[in-house]
Amino acid sequence: MPAERLLPDSDAEDLLALATEIARDELAPRAAEAEEAERFPREQFRLLGKSGLLGLPYAERWGGGDVPYEVYLQVLEEIAAAWMTVGVGLSVHTMSCYGLANWGTGEQRDRWLPDMLEGGLLGAYALSETQAGSDAAALTTRARLDGSDYVVNGTKAWITHAGVADFYTTMVRTSDDGGRGISCLLVDGATPGLSAAPRERKMGLTGSPTAQLIFDDATVSADRLIGDEGHGLKIALSSLSSGRLGIAACAVGLAQAALDEAVQYAKGRSQFGRPIIDFQGVEFLLADMAATVESSRATYLDAARRRDRGMPFQRQASIAKLVATDGAMKVTTDAVQVLGGAGYTRDFPVERYMREAKVPQIFEGTNQIQRMVIARELKASV
Repeated sequence: MPAERLLPDSDAEDLLALATEIARDELAPRAAEAEEAERFPREQFRLLGKSGLLGLPYAERWGGGDVPYEVYLQVLEEIAAAWMTVGVGLSVHTMSCYGLANWGTGEQRDRWLPDMLEGGLLGAYALSETQAGSDAAALTTRARLDGSDYVVNGTKAWITHAGVADFYTTMVRTSDDGGRGISCLLVDGATPGLSAAPRERKMGLTGSPTAQLIFDDATVSADRLIGDEGHGLKIALSSLSSGRLGIAACAVGLAQAALDEAVQYAKGRSQFGRPIIDFQGVEFLLADMAATVESSRATYLDAARRRDRGMPFQRQASIAKLVATDGAMKVTTDAVQVLGGAGYTRDFPVERYMREAKVPQIFEGTNQIQRMVIARELKASV
């Protein structure tokens, strides 16, 4: 059943209706075949750009939609419910624009943001490295200033859209002063000396390329420095707080899709002369799935509304990411159980949903890291 939403105004209702239509007609029918072929859906991202969905939370001045995060995340949820690769990609693109939109100069924003927000450019976010995942301050990719350019050397790891993105919001080391020695560069995807390694062979989200990003004397103009030198870690962590809400919304969309599939199957599958949805064991399983989906949605919306009002929301973002992604793993696993043997086959989408549900528990801060963030704030409040 479609999610019941309490939206702030008729404009938001129209926007959700547009997103739902695109998700239903343009994304869902293509998802299974593209994931099977491990084909990146670039045309679908272009469609989102033309439809005004790639820059929703950013200012209209630069081509954004200027919509509250509360509304943007519900659009994102609808997209992810139809095709998780596209939902996650939209979330990553939005996070990749965050540094420029919030720390860039007026000239930088005028120069690059319109193409980024209107669909001409697709972004990626390059923070992690092989030995610097949860410990972001340990990154070693180095940018050395040489005249009016930075010369960048190092390797980023686990980069969504690596090799297909038009720009990379990249955290680099510009000094040896620990976390204060990290800076942010907006790197053009066509930069000489920049290349992507072969794609990782992943369990799920196979339509979304994930790979190492290699900088070999890559020359990046100094006018692509976002913020001041040494401000990169602050930009990165702030970006992640908002990005975690995007992942929470995607996880809820995936869980909603799994619940809908399980309910539909349970209504149509009969055993012992009646639909299996009439058996209490299945009823209770579906009820728990529904409770998980709706409580996860409420959690991310609470965090988003705090963000929209300028209130602190970092702890709530971590809670939302933790609750929603753990919930999606549980709901998709239970959906496979409802479908039984059929759920374990690729003839039904729930086996793909279950594979796709795992990685949201890992990226943009593992759920163990989210627990650390939550606990740290609790201790600080005593």
